[in-house]
Amino acid sequence: MAKGPKMKSNRGATKRFRKTKNGKFKRERAYLSHIRTKKSTKRKRRLRQQTVVSTGEIKRVRRMVLS
Repeated sequence: MAKGPKMKSNRGATKRFRKTKNGKFKRERAYLSHIRTKKSTKRKRRLRQQTVVSTGEIKRVRRMVLS
């Protein structure tokens, strides 16, 4: 039985997403890299915390990371 080549994982996605015990994916939040003067301290503190990938994007992330 002939098999095709294995799929390569997206190396950029592999560095950005981590899998949790429940099978979800953690990610960093955006909008903290520059122009911090106009952002409140509370907002910047929340942006430092990680969050879970939304349900609409999980299929796409899983295909990039685990293929």
